[in-house]
Amino acid sequence: MIKYWPNQQNINLNNAIVELFVNTEKKLNFNLSNQTKNDLYIDILSEATKYRLLKIIIDEFKKLVLELIELNLNKNYLKKINKKVLVIFIKKVSYNFLLDHEYKEQNHKIDDLEEECNEIMEYLLTYFISGSSKINKRTFLFDPTYTPYNHVQILFESFIIQVSNNIIRIIISRSRNLQEINDFLKTDYKCSPLYTSSRSAVLLINNLKLQHLISSYIYDTKCLYNERQKVWLISSKGIICKYIYKSKLEKVEQLNQLQVTFLLWLEIKDIIIPKVEKILIQTGKYFIYLLVNLFSNIVIIFIKSVIFYLNR
Repeated sequence: MIKYWPNQQNINLNNAIVELFVNTEKKLNFNLSNQTKNDLYIDILSEATKYRLLKIIIDEFKKLVLELIELNLNKNYLKKINKKVLVIFIKKVSYNFLLDHEYKEQNHKIDDLEEECNEIMEYLLTYFISGSSKINKRTFLFDPTYTPYNHVQILFESFIIQVSNNIIRIIISRSRNLQEINDFLKTDYKCSPLYTSSRSAVLLINNLKLQHLISSYIYDTKCLYNERQKVWLISSKGIICKYIYKSKLEKVEQLNQLQVTFLLWLEIKDIIIPKVEKILIQTGKYFIYLLVNLFSNIVIIFIKSVIFYLNR
């Protein structure tokens, strides 16, 4: 039987939120290694440090939800302040995570890597504060009133992983040199055994920058075209990624020229390639048929020639 997320603010919604936090905290005891084909900034952290960071994110999100519930904000105002709330949230988590390290307070704006976090946070706060009925009906594949509990669980897990990933990215990007990165990683043994050497750490960081560049222009555009969104999950095997349906039509207007060109190519590919494939397959069938007939005729002629020669 499918379990649904409460669609309005009541005691059932409060119980569902508590259950979600408890279930997610239990999952932190699973293997937290990256089992996907994509690199993550948190790969550079040890398992214990990953656990600590994710736990801080969950604890801070609990406090945030309670504060916003007490303020009793409506959906439109919540949407308006969502980016500011995310910035404050990331700063609080970063400060608590870096208690043993110098925290550098800087002006911070939402960039493209955090934009997805911003969207998911908006959905989560709506689910947690108002219930599923306040979600836009065109956003996901199902009726918001009947939102599966697992859907909210998936979004929450993906959110905490993406926030942790962005926090480590921000810390590394704000380091002035390699020595500062090493100081951060070596303090309290934060570094994963796989990236203890400076060379391996720099290689990972460079790979992540290249991965982001490719993703921005190719994979993200492809996901937009297919109306899919990548989500990150905590499984018993480690961190994995899946795809869920999400309408992204409103994002088309925000694409740059290169992304629009790639989107157009995908559209042309989906229209032309199936037809070309059909023509090639049909042509191939005729070609094979002609070859078989030609070979059969040659064999028959050869056999008749042999028989004629033997009968002489």
